[in-house]
Amino acid sequence: MAFQSEEDLSCSICQEVFKEPVVLSCSHSFCKDCLRSWWREKPTQECPVCKRRSSRSDPPLNRALRNLCEAYVQQREQKTPEEQVCRVHSERLKLFCLTDQQPVCVVCRDSKVHEDHRFRPIVEAAQDLRDELDKSLLPLKKNLQKAKDLTKEFVEIADRIKDHFYQTARQIKAEFKKLHQFLVEEEESRMKALREEEEQKTQRMKDKMAAVSREIEALSESIRATEEQLRAPDVSFLLQYKAAVERVQRCPLLEEEPQLGPGGLIDQAKHLGNLTFNIWTNMKRLVQFTPVILDPNRVKDVVLSDDLTSFTFKEKKTDQESPQDDVGSVFGSEEFDSGCHSWDVEVGDNEVWAFGVTTDPSEEGWVRLQRVSMEMCVN
Repeated sequence: MAFQSEEDLSCSICQEVFKEPVVLSCSHSFCKDCLRSWWREKPTQECPVCKRRSSRSDPPLNRALRNLCEAYVQQREQKTPEEQVCRVHSERLKLFCLTDQQPVCVVCRDSKVHEDHRFRPIVEAAQDLRDELDKSLLPLKKNLQKAKDLTKEFVEIADRIKDHFYQTARQIKAEFKKLHQFLVEEEESRMKALREEEEQKTQRMKDKMAAVSREIEALSESIRATEEQLRAPDVSFLLQYKAAVERVQRCPLLEEEPQLGPGGLIDQAKHLGNLTFNIWTNMKRLVQFTPVILDPNRVKDVVLSDDLTSFTFKEKKTDQESPQDDVGSVFGSEEFDSGCHSWDVEVGDNEVWAFGVTTDPSEEGWVRLQRVSMEMCVN
């Protein structure tokens, strides 16, 4: 058997399911004992709900309602969880003690333990406490939303970190590629000079060795002919003696051993002396030092160059806009606490520009200048 709600079967006096319900002439029903107790406290026999006077002091029993209530109680006892039943009186928990902040039954309400306590029906108390608890959740929900927003921001920052990583890695590799290319070309240039010197001096030695070989051959021939003349009979020897002496005298003798001289060997001092310094000196023509590097993490409406030394505005100014309307800005990556510092700033064709110093990076305390070169002292 299904019922719309328990309130339809509850006595408006005791707030419990009807027990021996009686019906008045006004059609309102009450528990028999509850009505008698009510009438004992009142001078007239009136209805507790509509205040209409009852024509009978002993109202008739509402049998249909009693049977319905008994069926409902039986069904409720079968379905009511143990937690909704009073452990002391085995009655259904219908009230909420505001003093003790706990559900109680009707018997508990009349007991000495809850004397002078305040009560509310379970439904009302539950709704009030639900509203109160729901209000207490508002700060938590705000914090939850804030945490979700922070998580979203952190995800975006993590993505930016990834993008910055790949972008920076590409630029680092590009710069090192330039340096590698320079070193490769520098190595090839120096190796080419070394090979040319080696080939030149080796060829010179080959020429000298060929000349010596020719002299060896001539000397060997003169010695052979002279020795053969020495073995000839005396008459033949004497007849050929003068010619043999002239032949020996015509052969020049090497006065001293050949000297290589300072330019004979590879000039290692030229190729190896201060090698790395000379390479570094040549490399300085390729690289350029900039004392002030712009910070890509603190830019507004501008696009930085790859070397972080210059920038351009994201959008071109319209004809109606004044140059002063440009709010693009960028900070340097290095901060100074003291000392004197000077820079040369290239402003291009811009007639109006700003360059300055601020004590707080969050403040745009720009100083407008009218010259390119500036010297600043920080105290």
